[in-house]
Amino acid sequence: MARLSVNVDHIATVRQARRVMEPDPVTGALLSEIAGADSITAHLREDRRHIQDRDLILLRKMVKTRLNLEMAATSEMQKIALEVKPDMITIVPEKRQELTTEGGLDVKTNKDYLKKYIETIKDSGIKVNLFVDGEPDQIKAAHMVNATGVEIHTGRYAELKNEKEIESELAKIHNAVMLAAKLKLNVHAGHGLDYRNIKRIAEIKEISEFAIGFSIIARSLFVGIEKAVREMKELIK
Repeated sequence: MARLSVNVDHIATVRQARRVMEPDPVTGALLSEIAGADSITAHLREDRRHIQDRDLILLRKMVKTRLNLEMAATSEMQKIALEVKPDMITIVPEKRQELTTEGGLDVKTNKDYLKKYIETIKDSGIKVNLFVDGEPDQIKAAHMVNATGVEIHTGRYAELKNEKEIESELAKIHNAVMLAAKLKLNVHAGHGLDYRNIKRIAEIKEISEFAIGFSIIARSLFVGIEKAVREMKELIK
């Protein structure tokens, strides 16, 4: 069965709206683990808009499953990753003005830089995934720079309303997943996935892990985070 990684960024988003101590994303992570989350994801952005350095340090100390750090491929973030030592990092593109990550990383254009960057992190025992669109050239480039795996960007699929377009995007994602699996890359998927649209993606058995945050945190406002996590786990089954 595919694993569920719960992204706790949006717990921190609520906290940072008032710059207070609650709600604490670390508490949310621990409750998610109790409910069956297989790993915890947190994105430390350069502008620190939600997750803070303090959160990451405490998450590393407290998380009992696996900790996935999402981050941009900058020297600052590399230094932090090497100090904190999460179990895995996922390199994502990052723009200051965006509300959330808008698309996949351009691995093809930045192969030389990313290969050296990834090598340094992997040498410290940390796995490295790349967040990419479902484009064959980007999947192949991820393999060429020796990434451990890829996380396929499912944002466009999540936004579509037209059934024909949805089917086309699902086919594209499926082909990307199969190519990644053929290249022996670990295959994860995420972005925009919720309780309504996860079922079709979860049918792709080669996907080993789903990273889901906003929809779980939003639902937890009404049912509690443990129930929200358990419900998502059931849908992934």
